[in-house]
Amino acid sequence: MIPPLGFSFSGVHAGIKSYRPDLALVFSEAPCAAAGCFTRNLARAAAVQDAAVRLPASGIRAVVVNSGNANALTGAAGHEAVRRIVAATAQTLRVPASAVLTASTGVIGVPLPTAKIEAALPALARGLGPDPLPAARAILTTDTRVKTSSAELRIGGKTVRLLAIAKGAGMIAPSLATTIAVICTDAAIAPPLLQKALSRAMESTFHALTVDGDMSTNDSVFALASGLARNPPIVDEGEDFESFAEALRVVCRDLVRQIARDGEGATKLVEFRVAGVESDALARELARACAGSPLVKAALFGCDPNWGRILASIGARAASLGARLDPAAAEVRIQGEVVYRQGLVEFDREAVRARLREPEVKVEVELGSGAGSAEAWGCDLSYDYVRINADLAASLTQTPSGGIARIEKLERHTAGFKVSLLLQALGYIRRFAGMRCVVYVGGAAIRHGPPLSVVAEDLLLLRSVGLFPIVVHGIADGGRGESFLEVHRSLVDLLGREDGKAIGIFGEDGALFRGAGEDFTVNRDFLTLLVERGYIPVVAPVGIGEDGTGRALDPDRVAAEVALAVGAPKLVFLSDVPGIRVGGELRSELEAADADELLRSGAVEGGMAKKLRAILRALKGGVRQAHVIDGRPPHGIIAELFTDKGIGTLVKAGGGT
Repeated sequence: MIPPLGFSFSGVHAGIKSYRPDLALVFSEAPCAAAGCFTRNLARAAAVQDAAVRLPASGIRAVVVNSGNANALTGAAGHEAVRRIVAATAQTLRVPASAVLTASTGVIGVPLPTAKIEAALPALARGLGPDPLPAARAILTTDTRVKTSSAELRIGGKTVRLLAIAKGAGMIAPSLATTIAVICTDAAIAPPLLQKALSRAMESTFHALTVDGDMSTNDSVFALASGLARNPPIVDEGEDFESFAEALRVVCRDLVRQIARDGEGATKLVEFRVAGVESDALARELARACAGSPLVKAALFGCDPNWGRILASIGARAASLGARLDPAAAEVRIQGEVVYRQGLVEFDREAVRARLREPEVKVEVELGSGAGSAEAWGCDLSYDYVRINADLAASLTQTPSGGIARIEKLERHTAGFKVSLLLQALGYIRRFAGMRCVVYVGGAAIRHGPPLSVVAEDLLLLRSVGLFPIVVHGIADGGRGESFLEVHRSLVDLLGREDGKAIGIFGEDGALFRGAGEDFTVNRDFLTLLVERGYIPVVAPVGIGEDGTGRALDPDRVAAEVALAVGAPKLVFLSDVPGIRVGGELRSELEAADADELLRSGAVEGGMAKKLRAILRALKGGVRQAHVIDGRPPHGIIAELFTDKGIGTLVKAGGGT
């Protein structure tokens, strides 16, 4: 992710929160054209009131954002806090006070600890660098992951870049800008046109987003343009403006999807598309009505393809707007499957229910009465949304990397859920007792899945019921800003907390792997010794090359070879897809012969083909079962191994259970 020219970022812990970074800075070496969009809530926070009257403008150099305290409804003291922070930041950065904007997010009605922020500003300035992740982490509240997006385009023969950071998980409703976002670009563009492009992007993205229907007091989105790309300045609404505005819209759309996916208590991102009405504006209102309906959201959480609630929401909103349309004449598709077409239709309800368990759901409604269409985004409504907001402090935990995460422990679920889960799982627990199981936590699952603490909890649960895990992880960095090494160390730390019997292994350790890519050997004796002594090995796919230096190995192949080395009858792959798809359909179970045929016919390609080849090698060598599951929803391992239906694809050697 290459930042736009002229921008640098920083994030530090100022002491507003107990431990986590809570103060962010976005700085430009050149004066910027700047624009902003803000919450329409009449109870605007002090920082919003200050920035809203100053934008659009030129000459802006810095945006300072604090998290953990909203500085909202704090009266004159809140406005004085903004004035002091602006002045102190300007002095620290040696820029005019008029060049500094601020934003706040967090608890409402608590005085902002201004002195702590002022004291942290020198360290914040010293930490400025090209990496946006420190700033992206410092603005988080109940988010479980950082949210960034970028784009690149050519204007007048010059490369123009955009990069954005954002936060948001709750108190998100339409008719606002966003929670907090800062979008940087090196485009040369006049402030009024930057404002026009930003406002236009808001209409089809952030104004089409809802998590819980509650509008925050602090929502702010800033756009800063340094002009250092040296493109011909955009001063009118010509072709260059349209190209830039579209790139800005794409970035905002990406942020919206990330925010909806990370909604408080959410288990899935939901995209609603309404078409066939008299205008795009009406389509957007109807799509937002579906996205915001508690009944629709609850049905999606329960994997219920309840088209009736969808059409009821559309009918109610259309009536309130005085729109003329007939919901009964609609066609409704859920995950691409027609579930209603101008009346009742036959469809495979169980197949659609299975598709609704995926982490991304698409609902499409065609009303056939016009050319207008629009999208809206939201999430489902789960038990955890109530838990998080009824007892926020008890619902958050500190991650090893310093981030904030939602607690996903089983004890937070209802007694009925736990009883049903245990009864169903007992048979599997008896069957698996004493087995070894290799679990590959892929890089995509690490980036897009739940916090590593949740993954570790599942792995420790496996061990507690007698299914001994050996862990292999991908070589990508984590999605919350952790480096590859931090991911490795975090897994070792989390798995070893109970008894200290987790051990991290790189290929160099004990010469575990020799070779590179898919061509390597495994030191089986060393690995088996660790397992027999009760350790949970956490294996990084790095080996020793012929020249004695570390070499990256194919992680799918490593997982397969480790399973063969320790005699594990089970091999589990956590990825960022629901399982193995053939012709768009998820296959819940495959025999090895069927999988082999899929590879030969080319029905499975790319990364999944590579994974399937590794699986077949493992099955031919003695592994009895391999599972490919979606690692993004929490507790996917448990749902796959200890429930009758599972959630992904089971590939069997043949004749096994």
